[in-house]
Amino acid sequence: MLVGVGIITINDALMKLANEDLPLGEILALRAAFVWLPIIILAWQNGGSRALKVFDWGRQLSRGCLLIFSSWCFFLGLQSLPLAQAIAISSVGPLFLTMLAAPFLGEKVGWRRWAAVFVGFIGAMIIIQPGGDNFIWAALFPLGAALAGAGRDILQRQMSLERESTVAILAVSTTCVGISGLVTVPFAWKTPSLEALCLISVAAMLLGFAHYLMMEALRLTEAASIAPLRYTNFLWATLWGLLIWDVLPAKTTWIGISVIAASGIYILHRETVRMREKNAP
Repeated sequence: MLVGVGIITINDALMKLANEDLPLGEILALRAAFVWLPIIILAWQNGGSRALKVFDWGRQLSRGCLLIFSSWCFFLGLQSLPLAQAIAISSVGPLFLTMLAAPFLGEKVGWRRWAAVFVGFIGAMIIIQPGGDNFIWAALFPLGAALAGAGRDILQRQMSLERESTVAILAVSTTCVGISGLVTVPFAWKTPSLEALCLISVAAMLLGFAHYLMMEALRLTEAASIAPLRYTNFLWATLWGLLIWDVLPAKTTWIGISVIAASGIYILHRETVRMREKNAP
């Protein structure tokens, strides 16, 4: 999970750079096409065409639709927000995931973790500042992306408990996002430069392997226990924001992400305690 989060943050930075010159739909379509290279490599390493077989088309397509929504929301927000701020807001995704893990996955979430979730959302409000002078509507896009992303992970976890392979899930989801971008191409197309194609292709390679690592993590352990590890993406986003755009997060963003991260760490701690109690003789 940690490696996947680090890699996917580089993808976000490259996509933001590409989006400065090209329409978002075109970028998503091109990236999806390039992502198929790592999908083919992963399929070859995991049994060939059998790894791409889909058994549960309903959940696969539902997950794909959620990924479409989360991808568009996040990158629409990223057009107007610094990278670190957009990622900080979307870091509430694990909080949503913890909330959804109880009713949809049957995972036990006690009152202490519910309290931590509440505190985490307070941290998100510190970053977004609704009603404040610095509030901008674009800040709501990463929030919507976080909610859809949590639903996507819930569906992926449910499929992993059955027969769907990680490669098949990645293939269907990638294709769905690619199609969503492709339908916009007739309305907004700009011939990409060689530099833009390089950015998108590298982002695609990184995205494919990052999602594979993260989905494998969700396959192997409970969603609520590894969700807080995603908060490390803010540190990477801060680094790329400084190196590429010479921008550092505002003080309120640092405070908010600290609150969110603290709540996430506590959630992880409570999950560890619960597992020890469950496994105690």
